[in-house]
Amino acid sequence: MDPSLESTSPGSSTRLPPRAFLRTDAPVLALGGSWAFRLHEHSPGDEDGEGIPPFAEPSFDDGSWERLLVPGHWVLQGHGSPIYTNIAYPFPLDPPHVPDENPTGDHRVTFEVPDGFARGGRAVLRFDGVESHARVWLNGRPVGWFTGSRLPTEFDVTAVLRPGANVLAVRVSQWSPASYLEDQDQWWLPGIFRDVSLVSRPRNGLEDVRAYADYDRSTGGGRLDLAVSGAFPVTVEIPELGTHATWETPAEARPLDVGPVDPWSAESPRLYDVTVSSPGEQARLRVGFRRIEIVAGRLVANGRPLTLRGVNRHETNPDLGRVFDEDFVMKDLCLMKRHNINAIRTCHQPPHPRTLELADELGFWVVLECDLETHGFSENDWSGNPGDDPAWRDALLDRIARTVRRDVNHPSIIMWSLGNESGTGRNLAEMADWVHRNDPTRPVHYEGDRGGAYTDVYSRMYPTLEEITSICADTPTMPLHEAGPAEGARQRAKPFILCEYGHAMGNGPGSLADYEELTDRFERHCGGFIWEWRDHGLRTRDDQGHEYFGFGGDFGEVLHDGSFIMDGLVLSDGTPSPALAELAAVWAPVRLTLDGARLTVANRRHDGGIGDLLAHWALQRDGLEAASGDIDLAGRGPAGDLAPGQTTEIDLTSDPACAEALDAMSGDRPTAEWHLLVEARLADAVLWAPAGHVVARAQAALAERRPPSAFTGSPGLLGGDEGGGETGEDAAGVLARAVFSDTGSLLSWRGVRVVGPTAELWRAPTENDRATGQGSYELTDPALSDGRGDEDAASSAQLWREAGLDRLMHRVVSRQPASGGLVQRVRSMPAGQSHGVDSTFRWRGASDGLHLRVSVRPFGRWTCTWPRLGIRFDLPEGAGTETVSWWGTGPSESYPDSCDATWVGRFSSDIDALAVAYARPQETGFRPGLRELRLGGLDLATVEGVDGRPGFQLLRHSPQELSRADHAHELPDPGRRLCLVLDIAQHGLGSRTCGPDVLPRYALWPRAASWEIVLR
Repeated sequence: MDPSLESTSPGSSTRLPPRAFLRTDAPVLALGGSWAFRLHEHSPGDEDGEGIPPFAEPSFDDGSWERLLVPGHWVLQGHGSPIYTNIAYPFPLDPPHVPDENPTGDHRVTFEVPDGFARGGRAVLRFDGVESHARVWLNGRPVGWFTGSRLPTEFDVTAVLRPGANVLAVRVSQWSPASYLEDQDQWWLPGIFRDVSLVSRPRNGLEDVRAYADYDRSTGGGRLDLAVSGAFPVTVEIPELGTHATWETPAEARPLDVGPVDPWSAESPRLYDVTVSSPGEQARLRVGFRRIEIVAGRLVANGRPLTLRGVNRHETNPDLGRVFDEDFVMKDLCLMKRHNINAIRTCHQPPHPRTLELADELGFWVVLECDLETHGFSENDWSGNPGDDPAWRDALLDRIARTVRRDVNHPSIIMWSLGNESGTGRNLAEMADWVHRNDPTRPVHYEGDRGGAYTDVYSRMYPTLEEITSICADTPTMPLHEAGPAEGARQRAKPFILCEYGHAMGNGPGSLADYEELTDRFERHCGGFIWEWRDHGLRTRDDQGHEYFGFGGDFGEVLHDGSFIMDGLVLSDGTPSPALAELAAVWAPVRLTLDGARLTVANRRHDGGIGDLLAHWALQRDGLEAASGDIDLAGRGPAGDLAPGQTTEIDLTSDPACAEALDAMSGDRPTAEWHLLVEARLADAVLWAPAGHVVARAQAALAERRPPSAFTGSPGLLGGDEGGGETGEDAAGVLARAVFSDTGSLLSWRGVRVVGPTAELWRAPTENDRATGQGSYELTDPALSDGRGDEDAASSAQLWREAGLDRLMHRVVSRQPASGGLVQRVRSMPAGQSHGVDSTFRWRGASDGLHLRVSVRPFGRWTCTWPRLGIRFDLPEGAGTETVSWWGTGPSESYPDSCDATWVGRFSSDIDALAVAYARPQETGFRPGLRELRLGGLDLATVEGVDGRPGFQLLRHSPQELSRADHAHELPDPGRRLCLVLDIAQHGLGSRTCGPDVLPRYALWPRAASWEIVLR
C-alpha cells in the first residue's frame, strides 16, 4: 500500500507554502475538462515497484478508459455511489488506518503548454479541492501528494514541465488518514471537484499579498496594512482614494492612511479597487475597510454592536455535488439577501474562493470555518481524537494555516472558526494560538471549546430558550453547559453566539420568533446561524424512471443516516420552504408594529437608515383592498433618516385617504371584517432584488364580522338538539341539496361527492415529530410521561402511534332527526385501546346554506399530545377543478409556532402547490383561520365561535398515506381524489430533529372543542 495512505502528515514536502487567493495578470492555464478515468475498488499498489504506476507514464494508452468531467465527483458520473453519514465514519474507526476496500480513481489528461509559458520564472501546478488524498505525476515524474479536501495545494513543476504536450496523472483515494479529519455532516463525494490549473509565476512577481483594511469610526478614516512578499519595488494604488505609494524594499513597507472612506458592512458592502504591482506582476484586490472587535462582551463591527442573522451553508448542488457553479451560487446568495439573512457560517470548511468574493460584493458577515471535523470519535468517547493527539498536530496546524492564508483578504470574513465537532485538546488550542498570532484583526470561534480556554466568543448549538436566558441574563439560573464555575464566568463575559439552532429539517423549525426575542432582549447575544441553508438531495431516478432527490440509503450505502441530510430552508431543487419566509418575517431589518391605525417603525439594521424604503398601507374589507396609500418615511428620525436602533410612530390617520377609509369602516363594522396591512418595500432595485421587494410587513385586525349561526342556545358538547333556528320548507330545501347515508354521514353536496366527516387526530409526522432531539417538554410531568424521562424520551410520533392516533376506527352511535336537520354521534377509537373521542355532527339547513356544528370530546386516559384536532372529508372524484381559492391566512402554510410570515387575505393556488414537496412526505399545507374556501362545486365558510375558526388542509393523499412513504414517488396514485381536513387546532413544529421540542404553549393536549362550518 502507498505509505502516504498510512501517514497523518498533511502532504509531501514538495508542497509550496500556502498563500492568498489572488487575481493577477500572470498567465493561468485551466486544466479542467474531459479527463481519462479508471476506478479501482481497492487501493492499488505501485505496479512497477518503483513508486511510479504505469498509468502515470506519458506513453500509457488510456484509450479504453472512461471519460470524466473535471472538476467533478466520480460517484456522480456513474462510478460508484455517494455515501451520507452524519457522525459515524463509513469505515472502521481505526486511526490512522483505512480499509483496503478503498475506491481509488486514476485520472489522466494531456494538455498543451504554450511557447514561453513561465519562461524565466516558475510553473506552479495548483489543485483547489480534491477529496480526500491525491498523488500527482507530471510527464512520468512524481510531483508529490496531499490531503485537505477543501483546501488548495500548489507544487513547483518547473523542472518537469515541457513545451507542447504534457501528461498529468492523478491518483485520488477516497479514504485516507485525512478522512478522519473530514467527518462533516454531508455526503462523502470523492474526486477532483475544484479547479486544476497551471500558474505562471513570473521571476519578478508577487509571491503573496495579504491586505488588512481597518476603519476608524471616530475619524471616518481608513488604514491599509499590506504584507507583501516577492520582488520589489512594489507600488500600491487606490485610484478612487488618490492613494499611490512605492516601496523600494520590504523595510519601507508601511501601513497607508488613506483618508476618509465609506466603511464596508453587510448592509453597505463598499469595496475599493486596489492594485499591487511588482516589476513582473500586478495583483488586483477588492478591499473593504471595516473593524471587527469585542468591546465589553459584545461583538462590534465599525463601532456598532453586531447581530448575526445567519445560516449555515454547505457547498451542495443536486447535480454537481460540491462542484462550483457561479450562477447557482449567486442565485442562492441573492435568495438569502431577499430573506433578510445577513450572515453565513461556512459549515464546515472553506467554500470555493469565488463564493467569498460574491459575499464581499453582495454583503454578508462570514464566519469562515476550517476543513475539520472528527465527530465520529465521539462514538468512542473521544478516545484517540486528533484534536488532542500529537501525531495529528502538523495536520491540524496545516489546515488552519491554509484556510487563513487563502482567504485573509476578504472583508466579509469577520471571524475564523477552527472547525466543528472535533472535541477539544492541545492541537485545537495551538490552532487558535496560530490564528491569534497571524491575524489579530479577527476573533477566533470554536463551539467545542466549552471552557473558553482559547476562543474569543462563547458559542453553543441548539440550546433551549431557558438555557439561553440563563447564559445571557445578569443572574444565571443554571450552570453553564460542560463548564465549571470559573470557566462559566469566563464564558459569560464573552459575546454569545448560536453557531447552530433552529434545525430546518422538513416542516419546521418552530419558535424562530421566540429565539429572536431573546436576541433582542440580551445585549451580549450576537444572534446566530440556522441549520441549515439547503437540502443536500442528489437528483436521481428509481428503477421505474421516477426522478427524485435522494438522501441517505437511496444509493445502497451499508451505513447511512437517512434523511438527516435534508435539513435546509431551501429544498434540493431550489424551492424556498415556508420556514424561509418565516425567517424573513422574524428577521425583518425594519420592524413594523400596528396598534389600530398607529404604526411603529423600528430600525433594526446595523448601519443603514430607512431612506431606501417605501411604505404602503392597505385597508382590507373581507380580504379585499378597499383603500390604500403610501407612507412617507423620510425625515422620521431625530436627525432626518431613522438611524439604526431608533423607533418612530406614525399616525396613519394623518393620511386623509386612510382617515376617510377608517370612517367608512366604522359604519360598516357589523357587516364586514376589516384589516389594515402595511408593507415596507425597496424603493429601487439592488443587486439582489428588484424595486418593490417587500422587506417587512405587519397586519392588524380592526373589526370582525361574525356570520350568524344556525344554532341557538348553549348546549353541552354532547347535548340534545338545541331547538330554534330555521324550520319549514326553506330550510328543508337547503338541506335537501345534501345527500346523507342511512347512518347520517354526508355523501354529496350539490352534486359534489363528499364523504364524511370523521374525526381526524393524525398528521403525517414531520421530521421533528419523528425525532427525539434533546428530550421533550411533553414528558417533564411524571404523571404524563408513562415512566419515560428526558434521557430516553420517545418521539412524539412514537407516542402518537402507541396511542393509535393513526388508526382510528369509527362507530356511529346514533343518528336522529332534529329541527331543520339531523344529529349524528360517532365514537372514534383505535384498535386495542380504551381511549378515544366522541364527536357530534349537527346538521341544519339555513338560508345561507347547510350548517355543520362539530363537537369533539376526548374520553379515557390520554398520555400524550395530539398532532391535530379536526374533521376529515374525502372527495373521491375531486371537485371539478385544479385550483382552490380561500379567504384566511396565507399564502403559505403555518403552524402555532411558525406563523409570522402569513397574513389574512384572499388567496388562490393550484391544488398541488398547497403542499410543500419536503424530501420525505409529511404534514404540510395547513392554513389556519379559514373564513371561506372555494373548490369547484364546493363552497365552504366558517362561523367563528368560542374555539375560533378552523384551518384547512387540502391534499391528494390522506395523512395515513403520507406517513407510510419515504419518498413522494412511493405514494399511491391519487387519481382525482382529494382529502380535506378542517382542524380547529394543530400541534406545533419545534426543532426536535436537533434541538428542543415544541414549547408547552404551542403543544396540543387532548381537549374538547367545537366549531361550525357552512356549506353554501
